[in-house]
Amino acid sequence: MVDLFTMLKTIPKYWICQLGGWGANFAISVFFYLTLSVRKIDDFYLLIAIGILLGILFSHLMRIVIKEYRFLEQPLQQQILSFIGITILFAIIYACTNVAIEKLLGLKDATGPKISLLNEVTRNAINDFFLLFIWNLIYYTFHYVERNRKQEVDTLKLQSLVKELELKTIKSHINPHFIFNALNSIRALVDENPERARRAITELSNILRSSMHAEKLETVPLENELNIVKDYLALEKMRFEERLNIEMDIDDNTLLLPVPPMMLQTLVENAIKHGISKNVKGGFVRVVSDFVNGHHELVVQNSGQLNGFTNGAGFGIKSTEDRLNLLYQGQATFDIKNLSEEIVESRIIMPVYNH
Repeated sequence: MVDLFTMLKTIPKYWICQLGGWGANFAISVFFYLTLSVRKIDDFYLLIAIGILLGILFSHLMRIVIKEYRFLEQPLQQQILSFIGITILFAIIYACTNVAIEKLLGLKDATGPKISLLNEVTRNAINDFFLLFIWNLIYYTFHYVERNRKQEVDTLKLQSLVKELELKTIKSHINPHFIFNALNSIRALVDENPERARRAITELSNILRSSMHAEKLETVPLENELNIVKDYLALEKMRFEERLNIEMDIDDNTLLLPVPPMMLQTLVENAIKHGISKNVKGGFVRVVSDFVNGHHELVVQNSGQLNGFTNGAGFGIKSTEDRLNLLYQGQATFDIKNLSEEIVESRIIMPVYNH
């Protein structure tokens, strides 16, 4: 019994359902024939067996077509049309094959009424349509429920990830060294340039506020994220002065597009921390947002070298990859590389959804 149970566990659920469903159809047909049929049909069991085997074959081929042409990924209205169309098509093929095999083997119901070949195929096609319709209905319903369940699980994973990283987010995005440096710069400006000092306090407050709320949102408009990045760079500009050059190349049409909160700020902070701060002469940070091949591209370029700081290294890079994978289901990409001996580039490509 244990060995049988272990063996069954290795069989794909699809084939268990397939064999179980068509086996049940065979059993029901035999039951009604034995209990309710008023006449005997020649070669009844062979006819039923052929029909069941063809049912298994053509329903499986129908499944291959559904997967190959990705019918389940179409909008609901197109799914319904494809559902009906493919059921009719395979019902006709099923009926024609069944009748052809019966004729080839010389199987027929001698006690039944004589009908033409066309009427025989039509009658079989109608019966087969209802069988395949039920099969398709179960198949589509299962995958519809499964897809919704997967989306719910992925949403819960994203929420769990964000909650798990809540404290790390604050430490990683706005580290104590940055706050210490910013406060020192503000203190130096209090007497020399009070107006700039007040502005710097507002900028620091905005960054801290956004960092504290980052775990509550899945996405924010790019414009909101850019405002935080500008505040961050303005504070770093006080520290690096002429050593830091800032460039912005933003397509206005991308400002309302959704992006994960603090993600762009993370990349900019990495550019400062691993690029500008390690170069005695300083360098530049360039932020680009644009549409490319129907996708939204966010690019951060900076002076420096990776020097072993590769994809997946560091909390900031890892969290960026994880958030993109969960939010966009593998449709977004992230890459960080050396463009040349003096320039590092981080590039995020995200799909643009039309609502």
